[in-house]
Amino acid sequence: MRRYLFFVNQPYSYSILRPLQDEIRSRGDEAAWFVAGCSATPLRPDEQHLKTVADVMAYQATATFVPGDWVPYFFPGIKVEVFHGMARNKRGHSSEGESDHYRIRGWFDLYCTHAVSDTAKFQALAQQHQHFAVAHTGWPKLDPLMSKPVAGRRKRADGELPVVFFASTFSRSVTAAPALVDKIAELAASGRWQFIVTLHPKMDTAVVQQYRSLAGENLRFVESEEDLLPILAQADVMLCDTSSIMFEFMFLDRPVVTFRTKMPGPYLIDVDAVEELEPALVKAMDYPDALMSAARSLCDDLHSFRDGASSARVLDAVDDFITNKKPGMNSKPFNFIRKIKVRRRLRRELRKRL
Repeated sequence: MRRYLFFVNQPYSYSILRPLQDEIRSRGDEAAWFVAGCSATPLRPDEQHLKTVADVMAYQATATFVPGDWVPYFFPGIKVEVFHGMARNKRGHSSEGESDHYRIRGWFDLYCTHAVSDTAKFQALAQQHQHFAVAHTGWPKLDPLMSKPVAGRRKRADGELPVVFFASTFSRSVTAAPALVDKIAELAASGRWQFIVTLHPKMDTAVVQQYRSLAGENLRFVESEEDLLPILAQADVMLCDTSSIMFEFMFLDRPVVTFRTKMPGPYLIDVDAVEELEPALVKAMDYPDALMSAARSLCDDLHSFRDGASSARVLDAVDDFITNKKPGMNSKPFNFIRKIKVRRRLRRELRKRL
Protein backbone atom coordinates (compact mmCIF):
# COMPACT_ATOMS: atom_id res chain seq x y z
CA MET A 1 0.00 0.00 0.00
CA ARG A 2 1.35 3.39 -1.00
CA ARG A 3 0.95 6.49 1.08
CA TYR A 4 0.44 9.95 -0.39
CA LEU A 5 0.48 13.39 1.22
CA PHE A 6 -1.55 16.49 0.32
CA PHE A 7 0.10 19.81 1.17
CA VAL A 8 -2.58 22.47 1.70
CA ASN A 9 -1.73 26.15 1.99
CA GLN A 10 -4.93 27.74 0.64
CA PRO A 11 -8.61 26.80 1.07
CA TYR A 12 -9.06 26.15 -2.66
CA SER A 13 -6.64 23.21 -2.40
CA TYR A 14 -9.29 20.90 -0.92
CA SER A 15 -11.42 20.72 -4.06
CA ILE A 16 -8.34 20.23 -6.24
CA LEU A 17 -6.98 17.32 -4.22
CA ARG A 18 -10.12 15.40 -3.22
CA PRO A 19 -10.58 13.77 -6.65
CA LEU A 20 -7.00 12.51 -6.27
CA GLN A 21 -7.90 11.14 -2.86
CA ASP A 22 -10.84 9.28 -4.37
CA GLU A 23 -8.58 7.69 -6.97
CA ILE A 24 -5.94 6.81 -4.38
CA ARG A 25 -8.53 5.09 -2.23
CA SER A 26 -9.98 3.23 -5.21
CA ARG A 27 -6.53 1.70 -5.74
CA GLY A 28 -6.35 0.51 -2.16
CA ASP A 29 -3.80 3.13 -1.15
CA GLU A 30 -3.85 5.83 1.53
CA ALA A 31 -3.74 9.63 1.64
CA ALA A 32 -3.16 12.14 4.44
CA TRP A 33 -3.39 15.92 4.70
CA PHE A 34 -0.97 18.49 6.08
CA VAL A 35 -2.42 22.00 6.39
CA ALA A 36 -0.30 25.12 6.91
CA GLY A 37 -1.42 28.73 6.57
CA CYS A 38 -5.16 28.15 6.38
CA SER A 39 -7.86 26.39 8.34
CA ALA A 40 -8.09 22.61 8.56
CA THR A 41 -11.80 22.91 9.37
CA PRO A 42 -12.89 21.74 5.87
CA LEU A 43 -11.28 18.34 6.50
CA ARG A 44 -13.88 15.59 6.77
CA PRO A 45 -14.08 12.99 9.54
CA ASP A 46 -12.75 10.26 7.26
CA GLU A 47 -9.73 12.32 6.11
CA GLN A 48 -6.44 11.73 7.89
CA HIS A 49 -4.91 14.92 9.30
CA LEU A 50 -1.19 15.08 10.04
CA LYS A 51 -0.81 17.99 12.42
CA THR A 52 2.95 18.29 12.86
CA VAL A 53 6.08 18.07 10.78
CA ALA A 54 7.07 15.08 12.91
CA ASP A 55 3.84 13.35 11.86
CA VAL A 56 4.72 14.01 8.21
CA MET A 57 8.22 12.63 8.57
CA ALA A 58 6.90 9.49 10.24
CA TYR A 59 4.21 9.02 7.59
CA GLN A 60 6.85 8.56 4.85
CA ALA A 61 4.66 9.40 1.85
CA THR A 62 5.65 8.17 -1.59
CA ALA A 63 4.68 11.54 -3.06
CA THR A 64 3.43 14.93 -1.89
CA PHE A 65 0.88 16.67 -4.11
CA VAL A 66 0.92 20.46 -4.17
CA PRO A 67 -1.62 22.83 -5.79
CA GLY A 68 0.62 25.82 -5.08
CA ASP A 69 4.09 27.20 -5.74
CA TRP A 70 6.03 25.91 -2.72
CA VAL A 71 6.41 22.86 -0.52
CA PRO A 72 8.80 21.99 2.33
CA TYR A 73 11.71 20.44 0.43
CA PHE A 74 12.58 18.03 3.27
CA PHE A 75 9.23 16.21 3.32
CA PRO A 76 9.66 12.55 2.32
CA GLY A 77 8.87 11.36 -1.20
CA ILE A 78 8.76 13.14 -4.51
CA LYS A 79 7.09 16.54 -4.81
CA VAL A 80 4.35 16.79 -7.45
CA GLU A 81 2.99 20.09 -8.76
CA VAL A 82 -0.68 19.81 -9.78
CA PHE A 83 -1.35 23.60 -9.91
CA HIS A 84 -4.06 25.75 -8.39
CA GLY A 85 -5.42 26.84 -11.78
CA MET A 86 -5.00 26.48 -15.50
CA ALA A 87 -2.26 28.21 -17.46
CA ARG A 88 -3.20 31.80 -18.23
CA ASN A 89 -1.40 35.13 -17.95
CA LYS A 90 -3.26 36.70 -15.01
CA ARG A 91 -0.87 39.51 -14.17
CA GLY A 92 -0.57 41.20 -17.54
CA HIS A 93 2.99 40.08 -18.34
CA SER A 94 4.22 40.81 -21.83
CA SER A 95 3.63 37.17 -22.72
CA GLU A 96 1.98 34.15 -21.12
CA GLY A 97 5.34 32.40 -21.04
CA GLU A 98 6.58 35.02 -18.57
CA SER A 99 3.76 34.40 -16.10
CA ASP A 100 4.35 32.89 -12.67
CA HIS A 101 2.76 29.66 -13.89
CA TYR A 102 6.05 28.77 -15.60
CA ARG A 103 8.44 29.90 -12.89
CA ILE A 104 10.77 27.07 -11.83
CA ARG A 105 11.58 27.42 -8.14
CA GLY A 106 13.45 24.14 -7.69
CA TRP A 107 10.97 22.43 -5.34
CA PHE A 108 9.23 19.93 -7.63
CA ASP A 109 10.24 16.61 -9.16
CA LEU A 110 7.18 16.23 -11.40
CA TYR A 111 4.88 18.76 -13.04
CA CYS A 112 1.43 17.44 -14.04
CA THR A 113 0.21 19.63 -16.88
CA HIS A 114 -3.22 20.24 -18.34
CA ALA A 115 -2.97 20.87 -22.07
CA VAL A 116 -0.73 20.59 -25.11
CA SER A 117 0.58 24.16 -24.91
CA ASP A 118 1.58 24.25 -21.23
CA THR A 119 3.02 20.73 -21.52
CA ALA A 120 5.31 21.84 -24.35
CA LYS A 121 6.50 24.85 -22.34
CA PHE A 122 7.25 22.79 -19.26
CA GLN A 123 8.98 20.11 -21.32
CA ALA A 124 11.28 22.78 -22.75
CA LEU A 125 12.00 23.98 -19.22
CA ALA A 126 12.67 20.39 -18.13
CA GLN A 127 15.23 20.05 -20.91
CA GLN A 128 16.86 23.26 -19.73
CA HIS A 129 16.97 22.47 -16.01
CA GLN A 130 17.37 18.67 -16.08
CA HIS A 131 16.05 18.13 -12.54
CA PHE A 132 12.32 17.53 -13.03
CA ALA A 133 9.96 15.67 -15.34
CA VAL A 134 6.67 16.62 -16.98
CA ALA A 135 3.53 14.54 -17.51
CA HIS A 136 0.47 15.60 -19.52
CA THR A 137 -2.29 14.45 -17.17
CA GLY A 138 -5.06 17.01 -16.92
CA TRP A 139 -6.27 18.69 -13.74
CA PRO A 140 -7.79 16.53 -10.98
CA LYS A 141 -10.17 19.29 -9.91
CA LEU A 142 -12.15 18.94 -13.13
CA ASP A 143 -12.72 15.19 -12.78
CA PRO A 144 -16.12 15.54 -11.03
CA LEU A 145 -17.24 18.03 -13.67
CA MET A 146 -16.09 15.86 -16.57
CA SER A 147 -17.40 12.63 -15.04
CA LYS A 148 -20.92 13.99 -14.70
CA PRO A 149 -21.13 16.85 -17.19
CA VAL A 150 -23.77 19.50 -16.61
CA ALA A 151 -23.32 21.70 -19.65
CA GLY A 152 -25.30 24.28 -21.59
CA ARG A 153 -28.24 26.39 -20.55
CA ARG A 154 -29.57 25.76 -17.09
CA LYS A 155 -33.24 24.87 -16.91
CA ARG A 156 -35.01 27.52 -14.86
CA ALA A 157 -38.41 27.19 -13.29
CA ASP A 158 -41.17 29.54 -14.40
CA GLY A 159 -40.54 32.95 -12.88
CA GLU A 160 -37.10 32.00 -11.56
CA LEU A 161 -34.59 34.81 -11.78
CA PRO A 162 -31.36 34.37 -13.75
CA VAL A 163 -28.46 33.50 -11.45
CA VAL A 164 -25.11 35.27 -11.64
CA PHE A 165 -22.08 33.71 -9.99
CA PHE A 166 -19.69 36.52 -8.97
CA ALA A 167 -16.11 35.53 -8.15
CA SER A 168 -13.22 37.90 -7.60
CA THR A 169 -9.52 37.54 -7.01
CA PHE A 170 -7.71 39.51 -4.31
CA SER A 171 -4.86 41.46 -5.94
CA ARG A 172 -5.58 45.20 -5.89
CA SER A 173 -4.36 45.57 -9.45
CA VAL A 174 -6.96 43.15 -10.85
CA THR A 175 -9.79 42.68 -8.35
CA ALA A 176 -13.25 43.95 -9.25
CA ALA A 177 -14.82 43.36 -5.85
CA PRO A 178 -14.41 46.86 -4.32
CA ALA A 179 -15.62 48.59 -7.48
CA LEU A 180 -18.70 46.39 -7.94
CA VAL A 181 -20.07 46.00 -4.42
CA ASP A 182 -22.61 48.82 -4.74
CA LYS A 183 -23.71 47.72 -8.21
CA ILE A 184 -24.15 44.11 -7.18
CA ALA A 185 -26.14 45.25 -4.16
CA GLU A 186 -28.35 47.34 -6.48
CA LEU A 187 -28.90 44.50 -8.98
CA ALA A 188 -29.72 42.00 -6.24
CA ALA A 189 -32.21 44.43 -4.70
CA SER A 190 -33.80 45.13 -8.09
CA GLY A 191 -35.53 41.76 -8.25
CA ARG A 192 -34.14 41.13 -11.74
CA TRP A 193 -31.19 38.94 -10.75
CA GLN A 194 -30.02 36.48 -8.16
CA PHE A 195 -26.35 36.37 -7.13
CA ILE A 196 -24.02 33.79 -5.71
CA VAL A 197 -20.89 35.55 -4.46
CA THR A 198 -17.52 34.19 -3.40
CA LEU A 199 -14.21 35.96 -2.86
CA HIS A 200 -10.60 34.85 -2.85
CA PRO A 201 -9.37 33.71 0.60
CA LYS A 202 -6.75 36.49 0.54
CA MET A 203 -9.32 39.21 -0.15
CA ASP A 204 -9.23 42.26 2.11
CA THR A 205 -11.39 41.37 5.12
CA ALA A 206 -13.25 44.69 4.95
CA VAL A 207 -14.35 43.91 1.38
CA VAL A 208 -15.38 40.39 2.39
CA GLN A 209 -17.53 41.80 5.17
CA GLN A 210 -19.20 44.23 2.76
CA TYR A 211 -20.34 41.34 0.60
CA ARG A 212 -21.31 39.14 3.53
CA SER A 213 -23.61 41.92 4.70
CA LEU A 214 -25.44 41.81 1.35
CA ALA A 215 -26.65 38.25 1.89
CA GLY A 216 -30.40 38.03 1.54
CA GLU A 217 -33.24 36.81 -0.65
CA ASN A 218 -31.40 37.43 -3.92
CA LEU A 219 -27.78 37.12 -2.83
CA ARG A 220 -26.01 34.12 -1.36
CA PHE A 221 -22.53 34.57 0.03
CA VAL A 222 -20.28 31.49 -0.19
CA GLU A 223 -17.21 31.28 2.03
CA SER A 224 -13.92 30.65 0.26
CA GLU A 225 -13.30 27.25 1.86
CA GLU A 226 -16.47 25.74 0.38
CA ASP A 227 -16.22 23.45 -2.64
CA LEU A 228 -17.31 25.77 -5.44
CA LEU A 229 -17.44 23.27 -8.31
CA PRO A 230 -20.96 21.93 -7.62
CA ILE A 231 -22.18 25.47 -6.89
CA LEU A 232 -21.00 26.74 -10.28
CA ALA A 233 -23.63 24.62 -12.00
CA GLN A 234 -26.36 26.57 -10.17
CA ALA A 235 -25.56 29.74 -12.15
CA ASP A 236 -26.57 30.86 -15.64
CA VAL A 237 -23.69 33.29 -16.13
CA MET A 238 -20.48 34.21 -14.34
CA LEU A 239 -19.33 37.72 -13.44
CA CYS A 240 -15.60 37.88 -12.79
CA ASP A 241 -12.41 39.93 -13.08
CA THR A 242 -9.16 38.06 -13.66
CA SER A 243 -9.77 35.04 -11.45
CA SER A 244 -8.99 31.71 -13.12
CA ILE A 245 -12.30 30.34 -11.86
CA MET A 246 -13.84 31.88 -14.98
CA PHE A 247 -12.21 29.14 -17.05
CA GLU A 248 -13.63 26.43 -14.82
CA PHE A 249 -17.07 27.95 -15.37
CA MET A 250 -16.58 27.93 -19.14
CA PHE A 251 -16.38 24.14 -19.05
CA LEU A 252 -20.09 24.26 -18.22
CA ASP A 253 -20.58 25.83 -21.66
CA ARG A 254 -22.03 28.96 -20.06
CA PRO A 255 -21.08 32.62 -20.65
CA VAL A 256 -18.73 34.85 -18.67
CA VAL A 257 -18.84 38.63 -18.19
CA THR A 258 -15.76 40.36 -16.79
CA PHE A 259 -14.98 43.78 -15.36
CA ARG A 260 -11.67 45.22 -16.57
CA THR A 261 -10.05 41.83 -16.95
CA LYS A 262 -6.35 41.33 -17.65
CA MET A 263 -7.24 38.32 -19.81
CA PRO A 264 -9.60 39.73 -22.48
CA GLY A 265 -10.64 37.81 -25.55
CA PRO A 266 -13.60 36.79 -27.71
CA TYR A 267 -14.46 34.08 -25.16
CA LEU A 268 -15.92 36.62 -22.70
CA ILE A 269 -17.75 39.94 -22.55
CA ASP A 270 -15.55 42.54 -20.85
CA VAL A 271 -16.77 45.94 -19.64
CA ASP A 272 -14.87 48.96 -18.35
CA ALA A 273 -17.66 50.89 -16.66
CA VAL A 274 -20.05 49.86 -13.90
CA GLU A 275 -23.06 51.12 -15.87
CA GLU A 276 -22.21 48.66 -18.68
CA LEU A 277 -22.50 45.69 -16.36
CA GLU A 278 -26.21 44.87 -16.50
CA PRO A 279 -26.47 45.26 -20.32
CA ALA A 280 -23.53 42.87 -20.59
CA LEU A 281 -25.26 40.33 -18.35
CA VAL A 282 -28.44 40.62 -20.42
CA LYS A 283 -26.41 40.05 -23.60
CA ALA A 284 -24.65 37.05 -22.06
CA MET A 285 -27.98 35.46 -21.15
CA ASP A 286 -28.68 35.17 -24.89
CA TYR A 287 -25.65 32.84 -25.21
CA PRO A 288 -24.30 34.55 -28.37
CA ASP A 289 -22.97 31.99 -30.86
CA ALA A 290 -19.61 33.71 -31.42
CA LEU A 291 -19.01 34.09 -27.69
CA MET A 292 -19.82 30.48 -26.88
CA SER A 293 -17.82 29.12 -29.80
CA ALA A 294 -14.75 31.08 -28.72
CA ALA A 295 -15.14 29.86 -25.13
CA ARG A 296 -15.31 26.24 -26.29
CA SER A 297 -12.12 26.69 -28.31
CA LEU A 298 -10.39 28.21 -25.29
CA CYS A 299 -11.43 25.27 -23.11
CA ASP A 300 -9.89 22.90 -25.64
CA ASP A 301 -6.65 24.90 -25.43
CA LEU A 302 -6.65 24.94 -21.62
CA HIS A 303 -7.45 21.29 -20.89
CA SER A 304 -6.97 18.35 -23.22
CA PHE A 305 -9.15 15.77 -21.52
CA ARG A 306 -12.91 15.32 -21.14
CA ASP A 307 -12.96 11.84 -19.59
CA GLY A 308 -12.86 12.71 -15.88
CA ALA A 309 -9.75 10.55 -15.45
CA SER A 310 -7.04 13.13 -14.79
CA SER A 311 -6.49 11.90 -11.23
CA ALA A 312 -5.75 8.43 -12.54
CA ARG A 313 -3.25 9.86 -15.02
CA VAL A 314 -1.54 11.82 -12.24
CA LEU A 315 -1.04 8.68 -10.13
CA ASP A 316 0.13 6.74 -13.18
CA ALA A 317 2.61 9.53 -13.89
CA VAL A 318 3.95 9.29 -10.33
CA ASP A 319 4.47 5.56 -10.79
CA ASP A 320 6.23 6.11 -14.12
CA PHE A 321 8.44 8.83 -12.66
CA ILE A 322 9.57 6.70 -9.73
CA THR A 323 10.21 3.65 -11.93
CA ASN A 324 11.63 5.15 -15.10
CA LYS A 325 12.62 8.81 -14.74
CA LYS A 326 13.82 9.49 -11.20
CA PRO A 327 16.84 7.12 -11.34
CA GLY A 328 18.51 9.10 -14.15
CA MET A 329 17.53 12.60 -13.08
CA ASN A 330 19.88 15.30 -11.84
CA SER A 331 19.58 16.50 -8.26
CA LYS A 332 17.58 19.65 -7.68
CA PRO A 333 19.63 22.82 -7.07
CA PHE A 334 20.93 23.19 -3.52
CA ASN A 335 19.33 26.63 -3.07
CA PHE A 336 20.63 27.12 0.49
CA ILE A 337 19.09 30.59 0.92
CA ARG A 338 15.73 29.50 -0.52
CA LYS A 339 15.67 26.50 1.79
CA ILE A 340 16.19 28.72 4.81
CA LYS A 341 13.33 30.91 3.60
CA VAL A 342 11.07 27.87 3.14
CA ARG A 343 11.73 26.70 6.69
CA ARG A 344 10.91 30.19 7.97
CA ARG A 345 7.79 30.33 5.85
CA LEU A 346 6.63 26.96 7.13
CA ARG A 347 7.06 28.09 10.74
CA ARG A 348 5.15 31.29 9.95
CA GLU A 349 2.34 29.46 8.19
CA LEU A 350 2.00 26.95 11.01
CA ARG A 351 1.62 29.81 13.46
CA LYS A 352 -1.23 31.19 11.34
CA ARG A 353 -2.97 27.81 11.14
CA LEU A 354 -6.32 27.69 12.88
